[in-house]
Amino acid sequence: MSILTVNLESGMPTVDTAISRMSQAIRSAKAQRLAAVKLIHGYGSSGSGGRIKAEVHRRLSAMKNTGMVKEFVLGEDFSPFDAAARRAIGLCPELSRDRDYSRCNHGITVVVL
Repeated sequence: MSILTVNLESGMPTVDTAISRMSQAIRSAKAQRLAAVKLIHGYGSSGSGGRIKAEVHRRLSAMKNTGMVKEFVLGEDFSPFDAAARRAIGLCPELSRDRDYSRCNHGITVVVL
C-alpha cells in the first residue's frame, strides 16, 4: 500500500508535538516514495474542531502553496462530490479504496505527496 496512516492525536500531544509528528511523517513518506499520508488528528473534544486539526490544515495549506504537497482533503470533504477529493483520487487512485472515503470523517485529513 502506498498510503501511510499516522495518528497525530495518540497520547494527547500538544499542538506543536502533533505538527512535528505530521512534518516527520510527510518527510518519511516522501523518502519512501509513498503517494499519500492519512493524518488522524481528531476533531476536538468539543466536537467543533480542535486546535490540532486547525493547525494541521493551516500548515498543509502553506505546504500546498509552496509545492511541498500536491493536495490535501479534509475528511469531511473526502468524497466524489468534492473537487479537491477528485483531484486527490486522480493523483492517487488507491485513495478511492480507503475506508474513510465518503464517510464524512471530521477527524482525518488526506495528503497527496
